[in-house]
Amino acid sequence: METSPKKTILFFVNVDWFFLSHRLPIAIEALNQGYEVHVATSITDKWDELRSYGFIVHPVKMERSGTNIAREIKTFFDILQIFNKVQPHIVHLVTIKPVLLGGIAARLTGVPAVVAAISGLGFVFLAKGRKALIIRYIVTALYRLALGKRNLKIICQNPDDQETISQVAGLPPGKTTLIPGSGIDLSVYTQKPIPQGDAVVIMAARLLKDKGVYEFVDAARLLKQRGINAQFWLAGEPDAGNPNSIKETEIIAWRDEKILEPLGYREDIANLFSQSSIVVLPSYREGLPKVLIEAAACARAIVTTDVPGCRDSIEPGKSGLLVPVKNSTALADAIQHLIDNPQLCRSMGQAGRALAERKFAIEKIIHKHLKIYEALQANE
Repeated sequence: METSPKKTILFFVNVDWFFLSHRLPIAIEALNQGYEVHVATSITDKWDELRSYGFIVHPVKMERSGTNIAREIKTFFDILQIFNKVQPHIVHLVTIKPVLLGGIAARLTGVPAVVAAISGLGFVFLAKGRKALIIRYIVTALYRLALGKRNLKIICQNPDDQETISQVAGLPPGKTTLIPGSGIDLSVYTQKPIPQGDAVVIMAARLLKDKGVYEFVDAARLLKQRGINAQFWLAGEPDAGNPNSIKETEIIAWRDEKILEPLGYREDIANLFSQSSIVVLPSYREGLPKVLIEAAACARAIVTTDVPGCRDSIEPGKSGLLVPVKNSTALADAIQHLIDNPQLCRSMGQAGRALAERKFAIEKIIHKHLKIYEALQANE
């Protein structure tokens, strides 16, 4: 009796560390379910780690924020070659550039099924001015081309992005679905009591302007001027591949001014949150920020902005507070309100943990992805 050949899934992600931080559990479960799992991505220093899980890795030279046309064309033809070589049953495209390039490549190479994960629409849809308008027009045309395949499912992380991508790409009903983020391992991000003593307010993110770093710094400065006894921690590092990155010299200046304590890149986020009182993310727009899901799982009250993605990560007024975007004073006021009301801080943390258990547990997120793979294969 002949056994059916293994189904092959190819993840195409912009960079290796993002795949490991946001899609690894899904890929491991796909392996466990009998898929042959391939990963096409830019390689930093994660080659050995990727291969250690049993994935077949295909390096792709790709600038995450580059606009060099010759390099983008080279990347596109590299992807075409990989798709033709692997001949996957499913490609799972993650982040903007892989969705655009990979979606078009999948149509040209006849890939049977495509999953496109829209994890935030990025600064292209935030920027203003004539140049931004032109780029947005081009990107819109590319989305329509990339997402025009019949057997395709688009995963969005919040309702605003779902509505926007449906309009931008001219999608028929049923092509999109909502999955709230990339999930969280509740056994790693555990609930611990808030430490005694001065409040510790932490922001953990890639250090980009549109993550609201400047607003966090300004809010910390305001609160110190008001005489609020609190520590302010900034975890993360600049992103040289992003034009909106904070400069290292700015971080040094903030440290020297004693506004905050820069922690640099950290992998022990659960440990940092266990030492904190409040988690802050004043971002301008997100898909569904993983750091806020992690904060909720750790039972920490959250202050974030009333924008797509961020507001979908909390239960406003119950597990966290929303403030207007780009408003440092409102951010400072919200942080101070929680510092002045420790019982509210604790109750919001408890509500956040309950929300994480109900909505963001990694097992639920994995199950939803595997169901999508199965449904797409049934439509082949």
